[in-house]
Amino acid sequence: MPLGWGIISIGQHPDLKIAPAMTAADDQEIVAVYSRDEGRASAFAEKHGASAAYDSLDGLIQDRRVDAVFIASPNSLHSEHALQAAAAGKHVLSEKPMTTTLEDAVAMVRGCRKHGVKLGTGYHLRTHPGHILTRRLISEGVLGHVALAQGQWGFGVRGTGGPPPRTGLRQWWDDPELMGGASTMMGTGVHAIDLLRFLLDEEITEIAALTDGQTGERPLEQVAAMTLRFEGGAVATMCCGRLLPDSRNDFAVYGSDGRITGRATLWEALQGRVDVVSETVNQTEVYPNEYLGNFIAELEDFHQAIKEDREPVATGMDGLRVVQITLAMIQSAKEGRTIKIEPISV
Repeated sequence: MPLGWGIISIGQHPDLKIAPAMTAADDQEIVAVYSRDEGRASAFAEKHGASAAYDSLDGLIQDRRVDAVFIASPNSLHSEHALQAAAAGKHVLSEKPMTTTLEDAVAMVRGCRKHGVKLGTGYHLRTHPGHILTRRLISEGVLGHVALAQGQWGFGVRGTGGPPPRTGLRQWWDDPELMGGASTMMGTGVHAIDLLRFLLDEEITEIAALTDGQTGERPLEQVAAMTLRFEGGAVATMCCGRLLPDSRNDFAVYGSDGRITGRATLWEALQGRVDVVSETVNQTEVYPNEYLGNFIAELEDFHQAIKEDREPVATGMDGLRVVQITLAMIQSAKEGRTIKIEPISV
């Protein structure tokens, strides 16, 4: 039987990416969708071939055909929706950021564990083949001792002097409470942070951040830059922003024996190129644009994780740790100091 999906909240991201990727993925189908607006739910279901549309969350969760839910509701509601789904025996794949508080992240991990369901986080950059290649080469020692890593994901509109406007239901992205106290960090910064964690396969222990927000006058930032320290000693930088129309969205990792760079690989689509220059490996890989490629791979990995009873490529604990880092970023920007990130076990 194909994996039956229920989509919780049907904004732009599910409409343009997740629902089409579910349709294109192997052995999966969209069973049900939920929106508080019955008309929107019905229109979305018809557009994407879902069997049922609900204007109550309970209706979707109690649908026996739903095996797993994709949560795309406002950030502050992820934990509440995940816990309801887990209690009904549904596997959970949550859009990033997983939650807006550490307490909610812990509750989400524990709740899914208690009810024996899988919990994944939507960090699709982990499924990009160039990133998988980079992680493997670093783990094999191709770069020697890694000293520096860099990542950037930004965007914007040329000639406007401001960020792209929010329209329709996406206006909740400008609500500090629903967003969790950060803006561009929640949109793209968390992806760049998680990618650096993935590439180095290490945890971040310290962070210092500068933003143009996190103040009473400007509670949400539009540009953020931060310096990170990894547990193995490597230093990293991450930049993100909604005022960067010409951002290339690259990554780089430098070691004692070489470097690996990715050009334009930090994006929604599978695309870009990866160059490896080292003492033992020298190669270039080019990835033609596949708009849904990363999302299809993410969904197929989640299905395989269920079937094989293993963790998905981006776990609930990955989501939790990035929540920790995001909260530390907000604190660092507000207080103007470096923040230590303590290990946490759940």
